[in-house]
Amino acid sequence: MFTRAPSGIRQDLSFLVDTRRRRDHRRLIPFIVVALVAVLTADVLLLAEVRRPQAPPVADPVRPRPEPRQSLMAKTKTVEPVKPLGTLHKPHLFVVTRKPFTSKQLAKIAKVPGVRAMELADAASVTLDGKRVQTLAVSPSTFRAYTPKVTASSDPLWANVAAGDVAVSFVLGNDGGLSLHSKVSGPRGPLRIGAYATTGLGAVDAVVSRETGRALGLPRDNALIISAPKADSADLQRRVMKLLPKGTQSAMVNPVLPPPQTRERNWPTGSFMTGEQLTAALTAAASKLGRPYVWGAEGPSTFDCSGLVQWAYGRAGVRMPRVTHQQWLAGPQVPLSQAQPGDLLFWRNDPTNPAYISHVAIYWGKGKMLHAPRTGDVVKIAPISTRNLAGVVRVSPQAAGRV
Repeated sequence: MFTRAPSGIRQDLSFLVDTRRRRDHRRLIPFIVVALVAVLTADVLLLAEVRRPQAPPVADPVRPRPEPRQSLMAKTKTVEPVKPLGTLHKPHLFVVTRKPFTSKQLAKIAKVPGVRAMELADAASVTLDGKRVQTLAVSPSTFRAYTPKVTASSDPLWANVAAGDVAVSFVLGNDGGLSLHSKVSGPRGPLRIGAYATTGLGAVDAVVSRETGRALGLPRDNALIISAPKADSADLQRRVMKLLPKGTQSAMVNPVLPPPQTRERNWPTGSFMTGEQLTAALTAAASKLGRPYVWGAEGPSTFDCSGLVQWAYGRAGVRMPRVTHQQWLAGPQVPLSQAQPGDLLFWRNDPTNPAYISHVAIYWGKGKMLHAPRTGDVVKIAPISTRNLAGVVRVSPQAAGRV
């Protein structure tokens, strides 16, 4: 068991669940999973550089490493080739423990009705380019089968990861300023950004090989991905959690659930923010105009797009979830033509995963929005862009608090 965290590494994801707690960078604390239902269905997809800028996207747009047989993290070791893709397994439950999974625990989980396949991984928070990034270390030959076909089929992507590269989410790469194929600082030396790959596993924003993860000091075998396509996901989750010790966390992914038993919800006027709350949120957001965008920042001096929304609405007494695809569930959708100041605007800008909610802004009124755009920019008021606009959400404090 790890008693001390290596420099730059934490097992803490709790800031994505309850941001009111002060982060402690001096010790490991339990790895907390952001448990969502509807929003954790985003597939793992990738974006990397095409060989000719004018050409349309191709099946395998990842540029291979110049020395694919040599690992950045273990230069004296030969990298094993990635095995061909086998049977695909859609993930349904993501589980993280404080200690490594034991063979006895895995054997019991394998016998849970409906479980068809399982994959072990290593999970922790790693500092990349000065940013805390929730990272999963995997075996490329086997983990690829738990990603969607377009990603699983990309031999160059997994060869790059096996050779020591890190694949980061599109939001971290694009908005966070981590350019494809560039080298960024890590806790044990530089790492190459081999691809943009959205994991779909909640807060995970980076994937490395298990060899690289262990060179970085990640804990071993503390994460488990379970595929159970014919099992009720809620029942699966209950059964698995009964077999594991206190402190274990889990999240449903691509949930298999029974049809909803309730009718479409009505939203009475009292469900939404009061005029006083809206004024407080807008005033708070406007007080941060000119402050720099920093990926993962939650204020009070720097912000990313969803961090600004959470902070501003928190000043109005509204408990907002932390990330964009959670905030998308903070209330009902309304037409853009009916948007009112204080509503939230959302975009799907991730070309690696067109269904993923990747950006949020606050509607200011008269066709303007207030937002934190991306690395190199600042909090500002700008005209609304309708390109890739996913929709408009009217915030309900009750709905936001339940996400």
